[in-house]
Amino acid sequence: MPAFDLPPAELESHRPDVTEPADFDAFWRRTLDQAEDAGDAVASAEPVDSGLRLTETWDVTFRGFAGDPVRAWFSRPARATAPLPAVVEFAGYGRGRGLPHERLTWVNAGYAHLLMDNRGQGDQYGCGGDTPDPHAGAPGGPGPAVRGLLDPRDYHYRRLITDAVRAVDAVRALPGVDASRVAAVGNSQGGGLALAVAGLVPDLAAVLVTAPFLCGIRRALDLTDLPPYGEISAYLAVHRGAEEAAHRTLGHVEGISFARRAHAPAHFGVGLRDTVCPPSGTYAAFNRYAELSGGRPSKVLHAYPYNGHEGGDAVHVRRQLGWAREVLGS
Repeated sequence: MPAFDLPPAELESHRPDVTEPADFDAFWRRTLDQAEDAGDAVASAEPVDSGLRLTETWDVTFRGFAGDPVRAWFSRPARATAPLPAVVEFAGYGRGRGLPHERLTWVNAGYAHLLMDNRGQGDQYGCGGDTPDPHAGAPGGPGPAVRGLLDPRDYHYRRLITDAVRAVDAVRALPGVDASRVAAVGNSQGGGLALAVAGLVPDLAAVLVTAPFLCGIRRALDLTDLPPYGEISAYLAVHRGAEEAAHRTLGHVEGISFARRAHAPAHFGVGLRDTVCPPSGTYAAFNRYAELSGGRPSKVLHAYPYNGHEGGDAVHVRRQLGWAREVLGS
C-alpha cells in the first residue's frame, strides 16, 4: 500500500483543532461514577490450569459499565513473590480475550498481566470472547463501531471505554500487583482504549499505544473505507441526515480529547502506510498529548515508513519492552 496520508514532515507537526462536546468531561465523570456505584471492581477470580508451568492464570470477572460482568485473564509469572508492576492489555476490533496462553509476552517480561475481554465482540478473529453486551439494543449496527451511534449514551464505546477504566481498578485489587505501577497497552482498537484510559485515570503509570482507533475520527472517515471506520461511513450512506448526531456521539470518544487530558508517560507506534487507522490520527493524539494535564510527561513515537496497520510488529514490541522496563521497572 503506498503512502496516502500527510507527508512525514507535516505529520510531525499535525495538531488539528478538535471541537469537543461541551459536556465531554461531565459525560465521562457521570458514566464512571455510575460504574463505581455498582460496587468493588473484582467480582471473582478463579485459578485455571492453562497447561503452562511458568505462568499462573486466573479467570477474572470484574464489574464494568453499569456493573455488567466483564471477563478477563489475569496472569503472573509462577512463584513470583514480590508485588509486580501490571500491564492491562486491550484487544483489537472484533476480537475477544481468546485462550489464556495466547498472550504471554508481558508475563514473560516479568509483569502481572490482565487481558480484558471486549464485550459484544470476539466473533471476527482469534479464539472468541466470553462477555455479552446486554445494552446493545439501540439503533445502529451490526458492527460494534455503529452500535448506538446516534446517541452518546447508547454508544458501544461508552460501555467499552468504561470497562477499560474498570479493568485498571480490577487489576489493582488483584493479588501480587503493585497498584502504583499499572500501564495500559493496546494496538488498534486496543490502542484507542488504552489512550482513553490514559485520559480518564489520572494516576496511570504508563500508556503504550500503537495505531490507535478513534483518533482524528472526522479525518479518518474521509481517508479510508476499511473497517472499522468504513462501517461508520456505510451506515451514514444509508441513514442520510444522521451525520450531525453521529459526529456528536463520536466527539465523546475522540482519542485526541482523551490524549489532551492524559498524565502518564507515553509510548506510541505508527505505520505510515496504515489505511485502517490513518497515521495522522496517531500523530494528532501524540502531538496534543497531555496539553491539558498541567504536566510534561515523557513521550516517544516510533514511526515505520513502509509498514501499514501492523506497524513495527515484533520490532516495536521489543522497543515497548525496553521502554516499559525504564518507566515501570520489572
